[in-house]
Amino acid sequence: MKDESTVSQEIQIQAMHHQCNLMRNNSGACVDNTGRLVRYGLGNISKSQTAQIASSDLIGVKKVVVTQDMVGTTVGIIVAVEVKKEGWNHEKKFSGRERAQNAFINWIKSNGGIAGFCSSVEDIKRLLS
Repeated sequence: MKDESTVSQEIQIQAMHHQCNLMRNNSGACVDNTGRLVRYGLGNISKSQTAQIASSDLIGVKKVVVTQDMVGTTVGIIVAVEVKKEGWNHEKKFSGRERAQNAFINWIKSNGGIAGFCSSVEDIKRLLS
């Protein structure tokens, strides 16, 4: 069974075949050399906020050619992928962290983006097709 890191790398490679470039969104917090807490990662504003909505592991843009009124124009659609290890059960009840990740996925989708949980190359193929 492949770990999350391996699955993430395979997903990033496969996404390129679907006109989508994904970048790793490292997220967390650390204390700098002055003792100040520094948060990093998309939307990682506070611990309480991240408990409610947590950005995905991979963030990117999928190139799309739009319809008749804008023929020939290429636009980018945001893509967010929450990577899970191979064999992760998509049907299971979400944990607290997964609920926050799902809230981010739903926010992206509600704004016209593409987002979802992926634990295999097949998952990213389905998400981007």
